[in-house]
Amino acid sequence: MGIVRFALRFPYTFHVLAALILFLGIVAMRATPTDIFPEIRIPVVSVIWSYTGLSTPEMEQRVTTYSQYSISANVNGIKNIEAQSMNGLSVQKIFFQPDVNLDLAIAQIVAATNAIRALMPPGIQPPIVVQFNASSVPVLQISLSSDTLNEQQLYDYGIYRMRQQLAPIAGITLPTPAGGKYRQIMVDIDPAKLVAKGLTPLDVANAVNAQNLTLPSGTAKIGDKQYTVRTNATPFSVDDLNNIPIKVVNGATIFVKDVGQVHDGWLVQQNVVRQNGRRSVLLSIIKNGNASTLTVVNAVHEALKTARAAAPAGLEINELFDQSIFVKQSITGVLREGAIAAGLTAMMILLFLGSWRSTVVVMISIPLAILTSLVLLYFLGETLNTMTLGGLALAVGILVDDSTVTIENTHRLLTEEKMPLPEATLHGAAGIAVPTLVSTLAISCAARARGGLCHAGILWIVEDADSDHHRSAAQERASWFRGRWLLGSFFPRSPSF
Repeated sequence: MGIVRFALRFPYTFHVLAALILFLGIVAMRATPTDIFPEIRIPVVSVIWSYTGLSTPEMEQRVTTYSQYSISANVNGIKNIEAQSMNGLSVQKIFFQPDVNLDLAIAQIVAATNAIRALMPPGIQPPIVVQFNASSVPVLQISLSSDTLNEQQLYDYGIYRMRQQLAPIAGITLPTPAGGKYRQIMVDIDPAKLVAKGLTPLDVANAVNAQNLTLPSGTAKIGDKQYTVRTNATPFSVDDLNNIPIKVVNGATIFVKDVGQVHDGWLVQQNVVRQNGRRSVLLSIIKNGNASTLTVVNAVHEALKTARAAAPAGLEINELFDQSIFVKQSITGVLREGAIAAGLTAMMILLFLGSWRSTVVVMISIPLAILTSLVLLYFLGETLNTMTLGGLALAVGILVDDSTVTIENTHRLLTEEKMPLPEATLHGAAGIAVPTLVSTLAISCAARARGGLCHAGILWIVEDADSDHHRSAAQERASWFRGRWLLGSFFPRSPSF
C-alpha cells in the first residue's frame, strides 16, 4: 500500500494530480475521435476489372487469370486470393498476412496490373484498387428530391454540385450518387435504314469518333506575333452531330441523320431511389477509418446549411440516416449511468454511514477514475466507441463495489477500532486491496470463461472475510501466502499466466 502511504504523507501532490487528471480528462474527452466501432484493420485489397460486353468465360480466361498470375508473382505477403468473374466484370479479393505494409502492397498491385494489361483484350482500362476497411461505413445519407426537376437534373446536381460542396470536409469519402439518370448523348440507329445504305453500326461509331476530336495544332508565327492554332473538330451542339458524314456511296455522302437520330438522353438506368414514393437521388457519406463520426457528421450538417440556401427552387435536401445519433446516445448513456452510480453510492454511504467526508470522497473518486481511463485511451490512440464505452460502463460497477467496501472498512476502523484517520485510511485500504484485486480478476476470468481463476478469487475472498477484526502484520503476511497458495492451486497453469 505504498501509494496510500505516499498520499497520506504528501496530500498536496495528489491534489495537484487530481486537478491535472480533471484537465487532461476534459481535453481528452473533446479530442478523442468518437465512433460506433473501433478501428478494425483487415489486410484485404480488392481489384476490380471492367470490360463491357466481354462474356464470363472470356473475362475469366483473358482478364482474371492474367491478373492473378501477375499479382501473385509481383506482390509480397499474399495469404490467399479469391476471384469472381461475371459478364464484363472481374472482382478479386487479395488477403495479406497481418504484418504486411498495405501501402506498399497497393503500390505493387498497381504496378503488376498495369504491366499485365498488354496481354489482355485491347482497350481494357486499368482496374480499380480498393482497400477494404471495416471502419469505413456510411454515417450519413442525403436524398435529393424535387417536384420541378427531373431525375437527370437531380443526378447532375448531386454529382457536380453537392459532391463539390462536401468534398473539402476532412475524413469523408463520397461515392457516386445512387438513383437518377446519367446524362449521355445517344445515337439511335434505324436498322432498316442502316441495311439499306449498306452500313454497319461500327461505321457509325467510327465516324462519330473520328469527327469528334480535339487535337493540339501547334502555333503559327506571323510577323512579330505568335498565334495558337486551334483545330475545331468538336460539334458545338447535338444537331451538329446529326450532320457528321459517315461514308460516301456512289458519289453521295451519307450522314448520321440518314440512318438514325442523335438526341440528348441518358444512360440505361441501373437503379432507382424513391423517397416517400418520389424518384430521388441518394448521396452516401462514408467516414474514413481514422476519422471521428461526430466530427464528420457535424461538419456535413454545417455544409448542408449553405447547400440548402444555394439550392435551386423546388429542390429538397433531406437527411435519411444519421449514425451520429446512436453514437451520441451511447455516450449519453454511459455518462448517465456513471452519474447514477456515483449518486446512488454517495446516497447509500451518507444514509448508512452518515459521513459527509466519505460521501464526497466517493463522488470525486469515481469521475476521476473514468477521466483517467479517457486520458489513457487518448494517448493510446484509441477511439470512444461502443466497445470502450461498454467497458467503462462495466468498470463503473466495479468502482462502485470497490469504493463502497473501502469506505465501509475505513469507517469501521475509525468507529470500532478508534484508530486515527491516517492510520484507519492506510489499514482500511490495505485490508481490502487483495480481495478486490482477486474479485476483479474473477470478473475478467468470467468474461473469458476461465473457471479456475473464478474459484481462486471466491476462495480468497471467503478466506479474507473470515477475519472481522484488525490483524497484525504477521497475520496479514500469512493470509497473503495462503492466498498465493490458493491462487496457485486453482489457477490453470498456462504460459499466458
